[in-house]
Amino acid sequence: MSSHPSAQPATPAPLSPLVPQEGLNVLHLFYHIDLGLWNSLSDEEQRERKKGFTKLVEKIRAHPRTQLLVFSMMTPKSDIGIMLITPDLHDANRFEKQLALGLGPDAMAPAYSYLSMTEWTEYSEKEDEARARLEKEGLAPDSEEFTKRLTEWNTHMKKYYNDRLYPNMPDWQIFCFYPMNKKRGAPGQNWYALDFAARRQLMSGHARVGRTWAGKVRQLITGSTGLDTHEWGVTLFAHDLSNIKGIIYEMRFDEVSAQFAEFGDFYIGIQLPVNELLNRVLVD
Repeated sequence: MSSHPSAQPATPAPLSPLVPQEGLNVLHLFYHIDLGLWNSLSDEEQRERKKGFTKLVEKIRAHPRTQLLVFSMMTPKSDIGIMLITPDLHDANRFEKQLALGLGPDAMAPAYSYLSMTEWTEYSEKEDEARARLEKEGLAPDSEEFTKRLTEWNTHMKKYYNDRLYPNMPDWQIFCFYPMNKKRGAPGQNWYALDFAARRQLMSGHARVGRTWAGKVRQLITGSTGLDTHEWGVTLFAHDLSNIKGIIYEMRFDEVSAQFAEFGDFYIGIQLPVNELLNRVLVD
C-alpha cells in the first residue's frame, strides 16, 4: 500500500505593495501613557520595554523611504506624538500597530490620530503659463534670456514639486499639527462655489504671507479629503514657539483664512531623541 506525504500548508502569497502613484502616506499619532500601570512595573520590566520601544523606532527609521519623528507633547491632550511618513500603505498600517504596542500591550492608549497624504497643489503655475508671463515681460521665446529664465523656473518648480510630494522633515524642535477645512456654508463663504481663477488668486496671496516666515517656520500641507475628518493636515516646525503663534495669527487675517478656513484642535510638541522622550514622559 503506497503512502502519500502529508500535505504541506501553502505559503501565503506576498502582499502587493499599496504605493500611491505620487506622494507618501502620512500618519500623525498621539498617545496617552498609563503612568499608574507603568510605575507598577519592576525596574527590569521598565528597562526592557524602553529598550523594545527604542529598537522599534530604529527599525522603522531604517525602513526604505520612511521617516519617523517623535515628540513629547504639551498639555494633557496627549503624552507622546509620532509622525510617520512612508510610501506603502501596508507598511504604514503595520508600523502604526507596532507603535501602539511599543511600550507593551497596556501602556499606551490612543488620544488622537490623523491620516493624510503628501500632495501637489493645483494652484501652482504651469509651464505654458510661465512662458506666457515671460513673453508678457517682453522676452522673445527664442532669446537666451527667455531660455535662461524658463530653465530657472523649471529647476525651482521641480524642487518645489519634490519638496511637497517627497519631503525631508526637519529636526527643528518645536512641532505643531492641526487639521483644517475650507468652508462650504453661507453664501459668499463657500470655497467650492468659487471659480478656479478666484481660488487661485486667493491662494497666491495666502502663499505670499507664508513665505514671509521662511527660515523661521517649516511647513508641510498634506491632503486628507476622503481620508479623515478634515480636508488637510498642517504640520509646522520652528525653533521658537512664538513663530508658530505668529504665523498662524498673521495668516488668520488673510482672506483665505478669514473667510473660508475652519480649524480643528492644535497639537504642540517638542521633537526629542528617543531616550530623552522616554525619560520625560515616563516620569516616576
